[in-house]
Amino acid sequence: MNRFDYLRASTLAEAVTALRADPAARIIAGGTNLVDLMKYEVTRPSRIIDITRLPFDAIEDRPDGGLRIGALVTNATCADHPEVRARYPLLASAILAGASGQLRNAATTGGNLLQRTRCYYFYDVATPCNKRAPGSGCPAIGGVNRIHAIQGASDSCIATHPSDMCVAMAALEATVNVAGPDGERVIAFADFHRLPGDRPDLDNTLAADEIVTSVDLPPTTYDDHQSYLKLRDRLSYAFALVSVAAALRLDGGVVSQARIALGGVAHKPWRSTDAEAVLVGKAPTAEGFVRAAGVLLDGAVGQGRNDFKIGLARDAIVRALEQAAAGTPQSQTHKRVR
Repeated sequence: MNRFDYLRASTLAEAVTALRADPAARIIAGGTNLVDLMKYEVTRPSRIIDITRLPFDAIEDRPDGGLRIGALVTNATCADHPEVRARYPLLASAILAGASGQLRNAATTGGNLLQRTRCYYFYDVATPCNKRAPGSGCPAIGGVNRIHAIQGASDSCIATHPSDMCVAMAALEATVNVAGPDGERVIAFADFHRLPGDRPDLDNTLAADEIVTSVDLPPTTYDDHQSYLKLRDRLSYAFALVSVAAALRLDGGVVSQARIALGGVAHKPWRSTDAEAVLVGKAPTAEGFVRAAGVLLDGAVGQGRNDFKIGLARDAIVRALEQAAAGTPQSQTHKRVR
């Protein structure tokens, strides 16, 4: 690794000031992604700003009935928290589907939001990559692209976002609280991550001198009708080829509210309100789920080696919605606690 300075911030203001003073500085908490990027020399920060002493490690009830998860709450703590398990089993299941137990003990909520793609070419500094060096090219297009995007890609980048947690948060319509030199602001989860366009080096809409402080989850209305389905090459410690976060509210046997988000298919968690609207006001049927899947995958394009993902995603959406409707989620471990 290259040489770098280290600062352990004792206040949020100190961290923000240090970040603003050095554009090449990077925030570290659990370090489960940043340290890898530094080892591979994908990222070469001049300064590391440690925020682990800041007071962002709590999970708290919100006045509106929702839940606030601090940016420094570990994935393991979040997935095992009684309120998350009881009210947001979709989120608990998604977190448990990701990484390994050891990594979940270190990885944080904020870090999970900010983790970078696992594209082979991005991690190989001997190859061009528009995400690392804009304008250098994207060898994944026409190259080894089995794990790459089928939605929202561009001529500059076909990488995918690797998070499981973020797929569930997208479906749950979370909001992200950030702080910077100009104060605090709230970013809707749907607006936090970016599609690549012609600037794939920008993963999200966070300003360079802003820090994620917490994530807010709105009150839940889905009861047991939530399921997170992850399809991958092996059962443990593998990133999703396709994942689905599905949540339904059923009133009198009719869908009154629906949420569907996909992972492993785009540069950000992929969601379509038009697809969800297909289900609202109707009984939860396989035919309706197939129609919703068609809308959600409208415009999906394979890159050759990942063409199979389109059919895989369609089947996964239908299966996840069937599980949510039946109240039998893919993971029974974190079914709603009554």
